[in-house]
Amino acid sequence: MTPHFGLPEFGFLLRGLQWTVLLTLVAFVGGCTAGLAVALLRTCGHRSVEWITRIYIGIFQGTPLLLQLFVVYYGLALTGLKLDAFVAVAIGFTVNASAFLGEIWRGAIQAVPRGQTEAAMALGLHYSSRMRDIVLPQAIRISLPATIGYLVQLIKGTSLAAIVGFIELARAGQIVSNQTFQPLLVFGVVGAMYFILCWPLSWWGSRMEARLALASQR
Repeated sequence: MTPHFGLPEFGFLLRGLQWTVLLTLVAFVGGCTAGLAVALLRTCGHRSVEWITRIYIGIFQGTPLLLQLFVVYYGLALTGLKLDAFVAVAIGFTVNASAFLGEIWRGAIQAVPRGQTEAAMALGLHYSSRMRDIVLPQAIRISLPATIGYLVQLIKGTSLAAIVGFIELARAGQIVSNQTFQPLLVFGVVGAMYFILCWPLSWWGSRMEARLALASQR
C-alpha cells in the first residue's frame, strides 16, 4: 500500500525546516562577522589589502555556490580532512555570505558622506573611533534593506546543501515526495514553509527601504 502524506511525513518536513533555520542562522551570523572584516579591509585605504579583498570577493561572487560547497565537502576530504555534512555546508555558506555581505557593507560605508569622516579626522579621532562611533552606525542603517534581502536569498539557497547529502527542508520534501508519490501536495507544503520564513523578512526589507528613501528626500 502506497503511504500517504500524514503527520509523520509533516513532522519529517518540520525537522528539515529546523535544519534550514539553523544552517541559515549559523551562516548569517558567521557571514556577518567575516563580512564586516572584509568590508573594513576593503575600505582601509591600503591598496595591497584592498586588492587582496577584492580578489576574495571576486572569487566567491564569481563562482557558483554549488561548486563552493562541493569543494569544501569533497575537496577537503581528498586532503584527509573529512568534515561532517553540516559543518561543511555551514563553512561553505559562511564564506560565501562573507563575500556578499562584505561587498554590501563596503558600498554602505562608502555611501556615508565623506565630510563626516573628514570632520572626525580633524577632531583627532582614530580610525577605530571613527568607524565605531560615526561611520558604521550610519552604514548599517543604509545597508539594512540589502542585508535583509540577502538573508532571504540565503534561506532559499540552503536547498543547495543537498549536494553533500545534508537533509534540509527542500531535500526532506524530495524524500517525502518519493515515498508518497504526492509531489504537488508535498512541495506545496514545502513552498508554504519557505514563504512563511521569507515573506515577513521581504516585507520588513521593503519597509526599511521605503523609510530610507523617504528620509533621504527630507
